Amino acid sequence: MKRLCQAPNLALAMLWADTLREAGVDVSVQRQFLVGVAGELPPDQCLPELWLRHSEQLAWAQALLDDLQHVPQRDWRCACGERVEGGFEQCWSCGALMPVP
Repeated sequence: MKRLCQAPNLALAMLWADTLREAGVDVSVQRQFLVGVAGELPPDQCLPELWLRHSEQLAWAQALLDDLQHVPQRDWRCACGERVEGGFEQCWSCGALMPVP
């Protein structure tokens, strides 16, 4: 087994692991229950980690994880005139969907 990364919280660790599994990477989440002992142990030792079962998948898994961590953001102007920033695909003012480029 080979450690892929440490996640800042369990929610992201599970999201990343599920997405990697869907792509065919054999990954497991470790330390998922240690958050309860933070303080007794150093906090950085209690964060969840993603581990690969097959080390030959490391480069591929790192590339996929990098794509997950750096999703492109798009700013767009809605027909109602509202500027919508970030990863939102729907206008928060009128509810219209983001236009297809």
